[in-house]
Amino acid sequence: MAAGRLQQAGTQEKRGRPPRKPEGPTTMKITLVQTDIKWCSPQENMQRAEAAIASNPGSELYILPEMFTTGFCMEPQKAAEPQGGAGLAWMADAARRHNAAIAGSIAVEEGGKYYNRFYFVRPDGGYAQYDKVHLFTYSGEDKVYTKGTERKIIEYRGVRILPIICYDLRFPVFIRNRKEYDLIICVANWPAVRSKPWCTLIRARAIENQCYVAAVNRAGKDEWGEYSGDTKLIDPYGEPVAECAAGIADTVNTEIDMEALDGFRKKFPVLDDADKFILD
Repeated sequence: MAAGRLQQAGTQEKRGRPPRKPEGPTTMKITLVQTDIKWCSPQENMQRAEAAIASNPGSELYILPEMFTTGFCMEPQKAAEPQGGAGLAWMADAARRHNAAIAGSIAVEEGGKYYNRFYFVRPDGGYAQYDKVHLFTYSGEDKVYTKGTERKIIEYRGVRILPIICYDLRFPVFIRNRKEYDLIICVANWPAVRSKPWCTLIRARAIENQCYVAAVNRAGKDEWGEYSGDTKLIDPYGEPVAECAAGIADTVNTEIDMEALDGFRKKFPVLDDADKFILD
């Protein structure tokens, strides 16, 4: 698959806190893609993702689950692709063809280490990346993957985005909004047995941070268990705006309304009263 022009975002997106840009369109169309991932079968999983995207034309952003090419595999030597590999190349090609951003995480090998890496790929081939900071010790993820060291803010078409991956969701201090983002994207392989915490936490993160939360989880089964999906867009009041059908591969088209978000923040300025702190 053609990769198009691939370039990683500069230091502003890595470390900066880009200002909110209210000019231009006030809404963004988003498609949440809840896939049933076939275990360690990248080519088939990319084909499934491509079919889901193609059947939902017109969105500006398509969001896929955590490790959407392989499933949540604890044998990265089998699952990981090199930095700039086939998964990222497909994302860049799909972003160009559909004139939309594509987001999701992939197991990646770089410099002899393995990362659970979130990519946000724009239509022009440029991309930002975030390596999962909170590795899931319960499954041994910390023993085979290397944790990320940076919290990232990504700007896309006037919307400031905080990417997180699965277990990151449980850490509110890390996620705390310092008036620097408008949307959390959380991609996950979150098992059905813990669906109640998932549904509770995505609502809590939206409420406490006065933001939208696009929470995209996988469906189906693998050798680790079952996944109910529970993929949703949550609004800043903690209410579901749109959601996928439970337990099966599904997509849902929705949008975020930046004018409504800005109005809510001005009317009820919770973020102005937030505690001051510094992350180590």
